[in-house]
Amino acid sequence: MANQLGRRYQCETCGTMVLCTKAGEGVVQCHEDEMPVQQPRKLPSSD
Repeated sequence: MANQLGRRYQCETCGTMVLCTKAGEGVVQCHEDEMPVQQPRKLPSSD
């Protein structure tokens, strides 16, 4: 799987966050485990 430009990855073990600034092949790893892509946060509605 290729890492995705502009996506944040977060380590489930230590909480380290990584922002991908250049897309490419491979995976983002921390503590020898693949770091999952962090889901975007929902913005509050502006009524």
